[in-house]
Amino acid sequence: MKTLVNDNLEFYELVFGSAIFFASLTGFIIYFLMFHRKKQVLHILQQEKLEARFQQEITKTQLEVQEQTMQTIGADLHDNIGQLLSLTSLTLNSIELDNEPKARQKVDAAIDLTIRSIKEMRLLGKLLQGDQLVVMGLSAAIRHQVSWVEKSEKFQVSYAEDGELPAVNNPEKDLILFRILQEILNNIMKHAHATQISIRLDYQNEQLYLKVTDNGVGFDTADLQHTEGGMGLQNIRKRAGIIGGGANIDSAPGEGTAITIFTSYP
Repeated sequence: MKTLVNDNLEFYELVFGSAIFFASLTGFIIYFLMFHRKKQVLHILQQEKLEARFQQEITKTQLEVQEQTMQTIGADLHDNIGQLLSLTSLTLNSIELDNEPKARQKVDAAIDLTIRSIKEMRLLGKLLQGDQLVVMGLSAAIRHQVSWVEKSEKFQVSYAEDGELPAVNNPEKDLILFRILQEILNNIMKHAHATQISIRLDYQNEQLYLKVTDNGVGFDTADLQHTEGGMGLQNIRKRAGIIGGGANIDSAPGEGTAITIFTSYP
């Protein structure tokens, strides 16, 4: 009888222990699933937050490109096309009808000025497309930007490409890369006191490299951490990071500056 009671106790202990084990195992599985689900939800929220931030940056970049475009148009209307039209008007008003040879020369000069004005207006028409310029491709947008820098006749600008860009581009990356280029060129024109600018676009092993070099006064990168120029460099790095890339900035006083933006592409 005593043996039977002991056997029953051992059985109940086994059953109770098994129940506790399976209950603990079930609880652990539920906790693990809940923890895993929580991580999934946090990951999704983080991805959505990053996507929202990326879209905000794209919108901001589009507005900046448009603002830069309007500034360029305003300056060109005042300094270039306005001057051409004024010269056309002066030339036409100075024509002496009783002196046919000189009148013919001035008419020809007025026609030439008018043709130049029309060409400038066509360029402005393309520029009015703003960020739509990038839809034509990053290379075409860069060439167009180079033509505007060259018009100032203050800089010798060279542009070269190495490697063939893929047929399928990435408009969002192109837009940010184009805006970074605009920022770099603006900094050069305002602060570098340079006379030569070199732009190079390289595509190798699905990596895109945009390098801008100038022969200006250069700077000590360590001294720009808390200045407006330093903030500009941080903005360039931030935007390169947004498209999954980075920026190398190499400069020293009196030795010019070289900035290389790199990212996977497309």
